[in-house]
Amino acid sequence: MPFILLYEYGTFRINTDVLNQSQIRVVAFVWLQNFLESVGFHGKFAWAAPPLAVIVILLSLQITSRKQWTFWTYDYGLMIIECILLAIPLIVLTLLLSSIGSRYFYKQTDGNTAAAQVWSVPACSSAGGYYSTDSSNVRTGNTLENNRPWLANIVTGIGAGIYEELVFRLILICILMVLFQDVFKMTHTNAIVLSVLISAALFSAHHHVDFFSGRPNEVDPFDATEFAFRTMAGIYFAFLYAIRGFGITAGTHAFYNIIAEIIRAGFPSN
Repeated sequence: MPFILLYEYGTFRINTDVLNQSQIRVVAFVWLQNFLESVGFHGKFAWAAPPLAVIVILLSLQITSRKQWTFWTYDYGLMIIECILLAIPLIVLTLLLSSIGSRYFYKQTDGNTAAAQVWSVPACSSAGGYYSTDSSNVRTGNTLENNRPWLANIVTGIGAGIYEELVFRLILICILMVLFQDVFKMTHTNAIVLSVLISAALFSAHHHVDFFSGRPNEVDPFDATEFAFRTMAGIYFAFLYAIRGFGITAGTHAFYNIIAEIIRAGFPSN
């Protein structure tokens, strides 16, 4: 709930040209919003429908589980600490891959091989508003994402923690499990492994391309190292979701994005 409120408040209250003109919204949020509009939620209610859908889905899961539940306010502090600690392995992984990438990956500038590319810490979030087919607008040390206000990137990262985990872990893995286990009659173990790998790969791919239009994301053009990192992050989030549930997974995802943005702001790659 705090992250849902922060994301909604931040999206509407941050008064920047980027947010006002480009209408930056987490792609997974837009997918959910478009789906809800297609089933009858129109007008101003369409903006409130996605966060309400998250709450309804989680409450429904809790009620149908028939498990006892109690609300403890001090749990929020413990959950924040846990999510921050669980985000640290991803920070270590991305810094390790960054070190490897700086040694082995090079970029072309005006037809000449430049010095080793400095691979900045990538966020696990994808926002709309920056899709382009212009191949001349390629990644440099100063990306469009880096040009966005850092607070706007943090707000986007918080939203990604909620809605990307909802779409790619809670919903997609459930659908894939039903498909592989109940329709294709695969073993439970094989269904889990295949569902996690496919959901992680799709989670990673959606940062680089718009699935519905097929257009590349000029903020985050395809990079093999970043794709591999986000795929591994997707597997990590699936593992967390299985053992700690949606809240901790979404919080870890959000805090990774927050920490990554702080690192990028403090140590720019350009």
